[in-house]
Amino acid sequence: MELSVERAADMRQFGELLGRLLHGGDLIMLNGPLGAGKTTLTQGIARGMGVRARVVSPTFVIAQVHHSAGDGPDLVHVDAYRLNSLEELDALDLDASLEDSVTVVEWGEGKVEVLTPDRLVISITRAEGGDPLDVDTPRTVGIEASGPRSRDLLAGLAAGARGVAALSGLPAQQHRGEMADQARSTGGSEQGRETP
Repeated sequence: MELSVERAADMRQFGELLGRLLHGGDLIMLNGPLGAGKTTLTQGIARGMGVRARVVSPTFVIAQVHHSAGDGPDLVHVDAYRLNSLEELDALDLDASLEDSVTVVEWGEGKVEVLTPDRLVISITRAEGGDPLDVDTPRTVGIEASGPRSRDLLAGLAAGARGVAALSGLPAQQHRGEMADQARSTGGSEQGRETP
């Protein structure tokens, strides 16, 4: 599935929609260059999960736990940019909280796949030539599922496409129908592809 996201506020809105679908044990891997909107998306996820704490990039602390204001799961927000080995990842002990928390990992490609074979991979790109410091430069958000739970999340995003429709510029009915058709025809994974 691919979406066009015009502004930072839209990225947060998309994250909020996703956050409302998440449960303990879900792993979300965020890929994209510096300034792509990974932390902005995570802020929306936190809001959708009912997390009230301020979410910022955990670049220097590597991992930050944000507790739910209600009875929902905690959000474990990880910035794996500075991790150079599986040993450093293992030292974070993420697998200990994986079943009970939602784990969102920025810069996780090639590092966190060992945590679970079932994850939602979100890749964010800016338009070529776009100002990397402009938070309102349009982004393209690609979403891939790698297992049964992440395919359910992808289908849930398709079902909630009314909220996402504003991000893509398509009329809500058209966007929801296209996403639902795609989810049905591919078993929920983007174009039938699953990540390893």
